[in-house]
Amino acid sequence: MKKLLLTFILTTSVFMYSFAQNTYEIAESIDFYRINKTLNERREQIQNVNDIKGSPYLNDEFINGTIYTTSNYQYPNIPLRYNIYSDNLEFKTPTDEIYQLSAPEVIVKAEFGGIKMEYIPFIYFKKMKRGFFQVKEEGKASLYIRSHIQLQQPTKPGAYKEAQPAKFLKKTHEFYIRFGKNAALKVGKKKETVAIFPKFQKEIEDFIKKNKINTNKEADLKKLVRHYNSL
Repeated sequence: MKKLLLTFILTTSVFMYSFAQNTYEIAESIDFYRINKTLNERREQIQNVNDIKGSPYLNDEFINGTIYTTSNYQYPNIPLRYNIYSDNLEFKTPTDEIYQLSAPEVIVKAEFGGIKMEYIPFIYFKKMKRGFFQVKEEGKASLYIRSHIQLQQPTKPGAYKEAQPAKFLKKTHEFYIRFGKNAALKVGKKKETVAIFPKFQKEIEDFIKKNKINTNKEADLKKLVRHYNSL
């Protein structure tokens, strides 16, 4: 009887493991290209970026990666890059055409070149929004980075100055922490950061003081999130 029970447990464990490994069904890349062909005006917008000084991209070159969708499909070997200014992923087709994702809301995550990005809800000036974030730490609390870039409009020539072309200004970023599947919350100063944690706020406050956590540094925030996840 014990032998039969052990066999059942092992068989069930293998089945559950296999099920977990196959949550995402691998789909043909050609389906991804076909589904995501966008409107002509969006494609034109991407091409016009070449006329602007500087780069709007997190990674200028396309890197082969994998897209995971809310429909449990996995699309491997897709050349990807992230456009910070448009807050969207761009991909290149086998014929070297460049498109943006037509419906980023169906993306669960994208992995390319050691970068992992998720399309998640977040609170921005008390309003609910959605966007792409880099994942830096995962658990019951997860740490994210959201990048920003500004477009400086071109200027006309003046009496003592030359005309200036449009250009993308220096990239900046903000840190966010997300608890479970809730909207991500922006990391602020130390007191503001303590306040966003749903529990263990005293322990978090003590940890920040004891370890001299700088809430503007990724390495320190990773330590903080790991500590929370261990409580």
